[in-house]
Amino acid sequence: MTDLAMTGVCGLDDILGGGLSRGNVFLLEGSPGTGKTTIATQFLLEGKTRGEACLYVTLSESKKEMLDTARSHGWSIDELTIFELVPSETMLNDHEQSLLYSSDLELGETISGILEAFEQVQPDRVVIDSLSEIRLLAQSSLRYRRQILALKQFFSTKHVTVLMLDDLTADAQDKTVHSVAHGVIRLEELAPNYGAERRRLRVTKYRGMRYRGGYHDFAIDTGGVRAFPRLVSAEHKSQFVQDVVCSGLAPLDALLGGGIERGSSVLVLGPAGTGKSLLTLTFVAAAIARGERAAMFVFDEEIGMLFKRALKLGIDMQAMVDRKSLFIEQVDAAELSPGEFSERVRTSVEHHGVHTIVVDSLNGYQAAMPQENALVLHMHELLQYLNRRGTTTFLTVAQHGLIGDMQSTVDVTYLADTVVMLRYFEATGHVRRAISVIKKRTGPHEATIREFKIGQNGFRIGEPLIGFQGILRGIPEFSGNGSLGDSNTGAGALLETGAP
Repeated sequence: MTDLAMTGVCGLDDILGGGLSRGNVFLLEGSPGTGKTTIATQFLLEGKTRGEACLYVTLSESKKEMLDTARSHGWSIDELTIFELVPSETMLNDHEQSLLYSSDLELGETISGILEAFEQVQPDRVVIDSLSEIRLLAQSSLRYRRQILALKQFFSTKHVTVLMLDDLTADAQDKTVHSVAHGVIRLEELAPNYGAERRRLRVTKYRGMRYRGGYHDFAIDTGGVRAFPRLVSAEHKSQFVQDVVCSGLAPLDALLGGGIERGSSVLVLGPAGTGKSLLTLTFVAAAIARGERAAMFVFDEEIGMLFKRALKLGIDMQAMVDRKSLFIEQVDAAELSPGEFSERVRTSVEHHGVHTIVVDSLNGYQAAMPQENALVLHMHELLQYLNRRGTTTFLTVAQHGLIGDMQSTVDVTYLADTVVMLRYFEATGHVRRAISVIKKRTGPHEATIREFKIGQNGFRIGEPLIGFQGILRGIPEFSGNGSLGDSNTGAGALLETGAP
């Protein structure tokens, strides 16, 4: 088995297949500000905790700057050996000496300084920051390549793991080190039109190792870099009892053919205000009443307002949170990347034992995505993962418009196992609500349309609306012996079931 050096970056070792293979040279590249120095420092701190000798060679930043950065993350790097190859204060104060920067130093002196520091420390891990300075000193691609090859040969004989940083400021198209390095990790920073910057990484090369390909989101927070490996649902198969999950509302369960199969996904469609969030809350309350745990990720509504609305229906969400039966999180789509969101969902399932999850709504989730195609791919993997973990998932989508032909900004109906549609319709001079199940992949369901109301006792769902056409269009036409009833009682024999 390959001896691996763990990076100390949460999630990065998973992407790399375990870590960096010891005794090799790796390249960490990215434009300034992408987090190279932070990752490199975490790499050395991880080595220090494992009793390894570590050396940081800096050609651009001063030791004081590095110490200040470390303190901002709450780190102490006093035990790390930091070797500066930057102009000294005496050199800058010498009036007979022209102003020199690190790029003006002779290449031979720079390399000799690196090797001398290495011989003094005899480290197990080395960071060289950055190669752009050596590239400038080399002045030619041939000399630069020969010098990097010489360094690689030297470090390989010492069986030391080396992380070379490149800020891509000299020549972004120069791939000289790529062919020399054992592995290459590229960091990127994206600037959306609105919201915070997004960062992602990709392993473009790793000899002899199976790693996770593609792009992976990562974030720089106080405490360092956290990477979020791209979710692969096929890796998370589990065994669970595929029983039926009920809402506690007999008419709603009847409409759903008895309930929802555990480990399936439910999409709730409807215009704003039809009760999508409150409908999912019915299933959340029922799950908690069964002794299970649930989680809600709310993109659109302020949590305090949601708590107040739920309390009016007899659902005390604050009490559920206090008992740690409900985990609820307000999600800011402008600040959260899709990879980090998937990681939070996984944490709720794998660390908190959640079996019911609500994402309210996909419209807000879409705002976190650069393009709709990526949203569908992310959501497909996320739903497949949750299904294989035996977690029942409820998604809401707000449709444009109120009555008539309505469109959704994102179409994921083919991904969900069950699709529930909520509608407004006008009858006898009143605006009413209707509910129907238009798809259930896991079993039979009612093909009827029922009227429902939202009151102090929760959802009140009536008998099927018989004898009417065009309810889903918003303007029903009487075509039989059915009855809509009056404005107070609702649809026919409207059944009051109350909240679970």
